[in-house]
Amino acid sequence: MSNEVSKVKTLQNRLNSDSAKKQFAAALPSICPPERFLRVAMTTLTKTPKLADCDENTFIQCLLDCAALGIEPDGRRAHLIPYGKSCTLIIDYKGLVELVRRSGEIKTISADMVCDNDEFEVNLGKITTHKIDYKKPRGNPYCYYAYAEMKDGSIQCEVMTIEEVKNIQKRSRSGNNGPWVTDFNEMAKKTVFRRLCKWLPMNPEVAQKLSEVEKVEFDFEMPNKEPETVKTDLMDD
Repeated sequence: MSNEVSKVKTLQNRLNSDSAKKQFAAALPSICPPERFLRVAMTTLTKTPKLADCDENTFIQCLLDCAALGIEPDGRRAHLIPYGKSCTLIIDYKGLVELVRRSGEIKTISADMVCDNDEFEVNLGKITTHKIDYKKPRGNPYCYYAYAEMKDGSIQCEVMTIEEVKNIQKRSRSGNNGPWVTDFNEMAKKTVFRRLCKWLPMNPEVAQKLSEVEKVEFDFEMPNKEPETVKTDLMDD
């Protein structure tokens, strides 16, 4: 057995211990069974064995942070990225959407990229048009947006240029590896959506934990601006 495989097995055994199960069961919300959560965590270790080279405490802390948010580290909603000897947790766009939807106050929520050949217009804080001609190449993306419509009819939206997104990427501890490299567009949508999330309803404890996770990832808090709220239809096709 190689040293790397041995480290993975040792860490998986710790996760499978009764004490670990109790610790995660105490942190997890009822919607996320501890057995499933730990099974996903062990699968993540198998897929990314370099995580076993990280300081064990940072790996466990990332899992506990995931547990506190009720998000599984499945590589879709949350990513565990080795950064030197530290493990870094990155919550994906899909994970953020899940957290916001739990409030029960959201009617529609989405994020997308805008490319050179798309028709896109923003007027007075309202995204009035985004049309895509799928009969021809869209070209390169130049900005990203996220919007949410509440059940009371109010709308929040954010738009960020690709330059703004790349500036955030540069300040991320994992900006040169992981999903920033393999799934840039998803991370760009996550970035603009994270800015939007500051104005969306969310459980206060979850919002606080998310802010703590973000500060570890970026070593700063995501900048934001004052929101503009409109009470009208978002898209006019």
